[in-house]
Amino acid sequence: MTTENNAPAASNFIRNIIDADLASGKHQRTVTRFPPEPNGYAHIGHCKAICINFGIKEDYQAKGYASECNLRFDDTNPEKESEEYALAFKEDVRWLGFSWDGEVRWASDYFDRLYAYAEELILAGKAFVCELNAEEMREYRGDFQKPGRNSPYRDRSVAENLDLFRRMKAGEFEDGSKTLRLKIDMGSPNINLRDPVFYRIRRAHHIRTGDKWCIYPMYDYTHCISDAIEGVTHSLCSLEFEDHRPLYDWVLDNISIDCHPQQIEFSRLELLYAITSKRKLNQLVVDGLVTGWDDPRMPTISGMRRRGYSPAGLRLFAQRCGVSKSENIIDYSVLEGAVREMLEAEAPRVMAVLDPIKVTLTNFEAGVTSSRTAPFHPHHPEFGEREVPIAPQLYIERDDFAEVPPAGWQRLTLGSEVRLRYSYVIKCDEVIKDAAGNVVELKCSIDPATLGQNPVGRKVKGVIHWVSAEHAIEADVRLYDRLFTVERPDAVRGADGQYEDFRQFVNPTSLRTVTGYIEAAVRDAAPETRYQFERLGYFVTDRYEHVAGGRPVFNRTVGLKDSWQK
Repeated sequence: MTTENNAPAASNFIRNIIDADLASGKHQRTVTRFPPEPNGYAHIGHCKAICINFGIKEDYQAKGYASECNLRFDDTNPEKESEEYALAFKEDVRWLGFSWDGEVRWASDYFDRLYAYAEELILAGKAFVCELNAEEMREYRGDFQKPGRNSPYRDRSVAENLDLFRRMKAGEFEDGSKTLRLKIDMGSPNINLRDPVFYRIRRAHHIRTGDKWCIYPMYDYTHCISDAIEGVTHSLCSLEFEDHRPLYDWVLDNISIDCHPQQIEFSRLELLYAITSKRKLNQLVVDGLVTGWDDPRMPTISGMRRRGYSPAGLRLFAQRCGVSKSENIIDYSVLEGAVREMLEAEAPRVMAVLDPIKVTLTNFEAGVTSSRTAPFHPHHPEFGEREVPIAPQLYIERDDFAEVPPAGWQRLTLGSEVRLRYSYVIKCDEVIKDAAGNVVELKCSIDPATLGQNPVGRKVKGVIHWVSAEHAIEADVRLYDRLFTVERPDAVRGADGQYEDFRQFVNPTSLRTVTGYIEAAVRDAAPETRYQFERLGYFVTDRYEHVAGGRPVFNRTVGLKDSWQK
């Protein structure tokens, strides 16, 4: 992966391994893969994995190697998987700017070959049909202090195991009544090698194979063989699979397959103030605590896209997370900082007022009081300019006025002057309040000699943004904030030592909707158009609910600075 300024990707231990393999001639090319399970939407942890795997392809292609990266769905758990999730993963990978090689792969593409390898293992005396139930299997398995015991069915003959397995496939037995297990070592200190189950009976309709199969292979068995079938050179996965690597290697060493990929583990991303468990994210959706998987508060790629995060911002964040085996705990501000950094250059700028006070210009003269044009970006003249019209009534932000200003105040107060951005210097002459004492209007006068130049004989320090009440358009503006109020919402323990329900830490103010007034230049903006609202932050037209030419719908992406700093 390269940065926006085309700097080379930072080296890391995975790239060091790949470089050594290419230099030694062990491999002449690189083949990686991204293998999600389609049981939810891609989240920020997947984003890191996508950038690592597809980034290797891009970088080694740039070095002249024939590099590939596959997209393969691990569809071995039919009850929880759906085409919706698979389509979302594909769209997210494309949106991030990556492309996979060839057609999308599915583990189910290999079900026939996986079954044939299972029979091969039975014929070699390395697999057996077991009838222990789940509770009995846990008892026989042992634990970290106690070795396991052989199943009473472990010594069945090859012929009996083959017959039973074929009858399992034919649907003769009830769900859960039998499993096919590898015959490895019940005394191994690595519990993953204690005769693991690699086929189970499960009558469930599959999103691709329908009702063809009533037995399904387990992930550890399926994954390594799928990698080998696809010619993967370096099988990259998160660190929780480190203890599974001996099983990965054992399976490939004990079947007649030529390719043996190298599994390499890196630390998974833990993002503070977020969760990355698809099961828990699904709970938020099911319980109605968010509007869906693509709610802009969700740490899913679809949600972050709808929030206004750009692909470049997410790729920069993934790069800053780094690749290592050490703990990868990242504060949410790092994500927001990367997004903000990319948007600073990408987003055109306009003015908007989200908490308005009306300002009446008492000496406004039609045909005399002039408007100016302003650039959409101070450093990108190619973005063009727009007119910033002025009218007798304006809106300014409520917090740009103070009746009793604090020390160092440089904005508007009674009797003081400020400059309107791209316009005149004005002075507040009168404050109008309602019956409750709330400020509802400011009467101000223009210094007509200050359009585009400083006033004579005095210095005006403050500059505030504003919009013309006559020309601005109303918009629905959604002010999003972090979804959780604590750093690790799914790791908080109560007085009894048990984990608290993470849902109680949902931020009740994570969404607030206001009516904003925005320059008319945004009227025809397409969905997913990003802007900087000057002095307020970055905003995006909603991907689904905004219609060009209609009443705009904006989502706040991120503020101009981190408001969560302690």
